[in-house]
Amino acid sequence: MKAMQEGAAAHSDIKPDPTRLRRCLNPKSIAVIGGTEAARVIKQCRKLNYAGELWAVNPKRKELEGVQCHPDIAALPDAPDAAFVAIPAEASIDAVAELTNRGAGGAVCYASGFAELGEDGAARQDRLTYAAGAMPLIGPNCYGFINLLCGAALWPDYHGASRVSRGAAIFSQSGNVSLNLSMQKRGLPLAWLATLGNQASVGIEEAMAAALEDECITAIGLHIEGLKNLPLFAELAARAARRGVPIIALKSGSSEVGARITMSHTATLAGENALYDALFARVGVGRVNSPEEFIEALKLATVCGAPRGARIASMSCSGGEAALAADLAAGRELEFPPLDAAHRKKVQATLNDYVRADNPLDYHTFIWADRARMAKTFGAMMSGDFDLTMCILDIPSGDHEAEEIWMRAVHAFIDACRASEKPGALVSLLSENMPPHISELLMENNIAPLQGLAQALAAAEAVCAVGRAWARAEPPPALAPLIHNDTTEKETLNEHQAKELLRAAGFSTPESETADSADAAAAAAARLGFPVAVKALSPDITHKSEAGAVAVGLRDETEVRAHASRMLAFSGSLLIEKMVEDAAAELLLAAGCDRQFGRYFMLGFGGEWVELIGDRQLLLPPLNEDMLHSALARLQTAPLLRGYRGRPRADVAAAVQCALRLQELTDAAPGILEVEINPLMIQSQGAAVADALITRLRANKT
Repeated sequence: MKAMQEGAAAHSDIKPDPTRLRRCLNPKSIAVIGGTEAARVIKQCRKLNYAGELWAVNPKRKELEGVQCHPDIAALPDAPDAAFVAIPAEASIDAVAELTNRGAGGAVCYASGFAELGEDGAARQDRLTYAAGAMPLIGPNCYGFINLLCGAALWPDYHGASRVSRGAAIFSQSGNVSLNLSMQKRGLPLAWLATLGNQASVGIEEAMAAALEDECITAIGLHIEGLKNLPLFAELAARAARRGVPIIALKSGSSEVGARITMSHTATLAGENALYDALFARVGVGRVNSPEEFIEALKLATVCGAPRGARIASMSCSGGEAALAADLAAGRELEFPPLDAAHRKKVQATLNDYVRADNPLDYHTFIWADRARMAKTFGAMMSGDFDLTMCILDIPSGDHEAEEIWMRAVHAFIDACRASEKPGALVSLLSENMPPHISELLMENNIAPLQGLAQALAAAEAVCAVGRAWARAEPPPALAPLIHNDTTEKETLNEHQAKELLRAAGFSTPESETADSADAAAAAAARLGFPVAVKALSPDITHKSEAGAVAVGLRDETEVRAHASRMLAFSGSLLIEKMVEDAAAELLLAAGCDRQFGRYFMLGFGGEWVELIGDRQLLLPPLNEDMLHSALARLQTAPLLRGYRGRPRADVAAAVQCALRLQELTDAAPGILEVEINPLMIQSQGAAVADALITRLRANKT
């Protein structure tokens, strides 16, 4: 036991062999080890008409589901491509070691009792991982996997999946969520379904890499709580883009940033979820927020790939549905572009004068049940510059006569999509109003059957986000680990010190002086020229407005003297600063560090209401001008930069240069943990730092 523990520690960096993992996930031979659960695996493989070898190991039984039992792993006729180990935790470790020595492709460890239990379980999991070595181990504490391409089901429970020739791969950390996803009746062709449990050996990243080697995988779905290897994930996302395989993520288990520096707005606004959003946006992964959206997005990605834009056309025979489509898309990164004059005329020619050609289009019921006329209207609409066309149609169930009439609209849309050779989706307003046989018909004709209008729009947003990221082809993010731990000594600079550092880095700061008395403050104000701001200088006061440690717009020495006298109670030193009065907009510009993601940057609405407004963009380095201009344009408050309601236009280029200077500063001084400039006053020409906070590693004492 001691030798195995020491070996586990010494070999903790052994990675699973990717060639063996592909062999395991596409097995030609399967060994099951155990009793009841092992028998269920045999049963599930037969249910899917698995054609490979099935072997069983159980010293106490003669057979499992008609398969002869071998007394031990050594007695197997050959090394299995995949093994399902369904015995208690300690015995599983020995079985995995035997499989490794036998040369098995890989194994699923079904047992619990490992890292999910805490310190003792983690130690047991270390021994399990050591026993596996380079042999890929899925789990422990997991259901296993199903390959619907070959019918292999190392899966000891019910599932609702069936064989396919191509389709999406789903990887999840939850066994029961995966089981539920397997029972979807939404028409998604599912090729692989794998639960990874504790990810002792094979994690999300290794599973993704294996899926990207299979030409039959059309899209990858990830149900995750977190990722282990962010640089590898980013590399695999780039590989997926080159292969044209969209990745969709359903992330749960949000938490605060591990490297929280609690005093600042930056730390308050940046959380794990926001950082994952920034990563997904950068590398081209679409994010959804519910299992229904997850399935719909994977379905759309499988049929239509990843459109390079988000220009959507919507058609329905109801003004109510047209309005709902527009309303439900509000706030999403989707666009319903209006028809230009020529396009409107073309669509209008297929309709009568009572119908107004527009987008979303309400084509009314004048052409209802006339397949040829509907196909002509649909085709005319699809001739525009759209990335995806949706036709909203709910189909009655159980009434064959009614269904026959509705099917004319279905076939008209199929005709139009075939003729235009453009991506299309038939969308039901309510998810239950899409019969399975209609979904199958649409999939056969390369049309996405999307169920539920709200879910369909969420799916479109996620899949279009993937395509737009592919089109941008931004440089991969720099995901360096955090450079300190919780015991590292840190220091927070006061505002005067922070601005001196920023000034040396090329930032513009207001003229200022320090003072240690009310009279000195008044004299400094007179030299600087009114109006001025008076601030208490203390690294312990970061939210000065809330603490009453700042007074702005002071216009004479009497006011300065009065406020200075009060603020000396906070600190023995004051900052007297010339006011910046001609700002067109106030921004938050910040840099922070996260234990997993490393350096990140934040751009957003600034000022004292920054947390209340919460309008910001999180960005991962390296930054560039295009990326920063795009981030500023995505702010909800972006109109303030463009001269909202007669206000002066802000010098956006100056704001972008400030962000690039901040990146240069943090690159040159990796000991800087956090910089918060709030507000950065964006003027008609130029930008000035009105307030700043910097936290850094304390310099070594000599």
